[in-house]
Amino acid sequence: MTTKIKVPALGESVSEATVASWLKKPGDAVQMDETLIELETDKVTLEVNAPVSGVLGELSAAEGDTVEMGDLLGVIEEGATASPSDSAPAKKEPTPKTASTPAPSTMPAPAPQTSAHDKLAPSVSKMASEQNINVAQVQGSGKDGRVLKGDLLAFSARGSSGSGGASAPQIALDLSSVAPAPQRETDPQETPKEERVKMTRLRKTIATRLKEAQNTAAMLTTFNEVDMTNVMAARKKYQDHFVKKHGVKLGFMSFFVKAALVALKEIPAVNAEIDGDDLVYKNHYDIGVAVSTPNGLVVPVVRDADLLSFSDVEKTIGDLGKRGRDGKLSMQQLMGGTFTITNGGTFGSLMSTPILNPPQSGILGMHKIQERPMVVNGKIEVCPMMYLALTYDHRVIDGREAVTFLVRVKECIENPERILFDI
Repeated sequence: MTTKIKVPALGESVSEATVASWLKKPGDAVQMDETLIELETDKVTLEVNAPVSGVLGELSAAEGDTVEMGDLLGVIEEGATASPSDSAPAKKEPTPKTASTPAPSTMPAPAPQTSAHDKLAPSVSKMASEQNINVAQVQGSGKDGRVLKGDLLAFSARGSSGSGGASAPQIALDLSSVAPAPQRETDPQETPKEERVKMTRLRKTIATRLKEAQNTAAMLTTFNEVDMTNVMAARKKYQDHFVKKHGVKLGFMSFFVKAALVALKEIPAVNAEIDGDDLVYKNHYDIGVAVSTPNGLVVPVVRDADLLSFSDVEKTIGDLGKRGRDGKLSMQQLMGGTFTITNGGTFGSLMSTPILNPPQSGILGMHKIQERPMVVNGKIEVCPMMYLALTYDHRVIDGREAVTFLVRVKECIENPERILFDI
């Protein structure tokens, strides 16, 4: 019996996918629910599992093909067995030899070995011929001892100055014909200077959406800086108790999520978006957290973040980050965010201007914590400081609202008790 393998539902607003890779080949035995193929959509990588057990038959879609929901990917032959060619090859027994009639040697004669001096670039050979240089006497500095132009020039210079020994030929150089610097010699085994790779569907989508944000939104960025002293002290003081009770570390991100929630409730325009001629103000707080993955940047969403505790926020962000790096995020986990937070400080960024995640109207950028001299109560003190950036859509958010929002975040981080009391 033949069972078809079809493209599953791809998610809301996703119409097509690309066949990223087949994990099995025709003739391989497969088990029910075993992953057969990976499909790459605009947002996530989907795994397609075997609907039944059997043997993978003819494939209808090759790697790199674009497919739509319901398209045929291949078939599985139920009850069939894998072809013998796919099993481990039997060990071949050696042919016995008799003592009276030794077998004639069938080994081919060894090819004459060529030294690195025999693999000269045409330009080097020409120069050696023109200057009457015996390359066998030249010490090569190229790969595998290959002689380069620079080696010939150095050899000639030693010979003309008499430092090359009695056997070194005395050669007069025409310096007017010598190039200023030796040219790079191309080795077929070396990595090429350029490599052309087709963009993944995720990378193309990222490029399209970010350019769309630049072309559509009236983006503006406002900056501030925050003293991280009190948050760092709180983490140090309660970290062990927090881990022991909740099984997860207390990070900086949960503080910033909570601080952003306080500011979003005070400045609702930052949690709004444009829909045609309408402004849509959101009364729910689904915070997107940017995650860097091997395939590109994704923004999974922490749902109803205002209803979560610090530990719940940390657990959710940790789980989403792991799923993102493993390519296990679902479409639902990437949709519907109302505001985004990104942390460039993870990679050492001191300051940046983050780009909006459409159709959202605001994105908060965190950065590297760096000790700097600050004036505190009339005295210069060394404080752990972080620059904050809020990029916002000026069509929705006024400058006063944007600055006030960022000031509220700063106040909550510098005085964490404000978060607890929601003030």
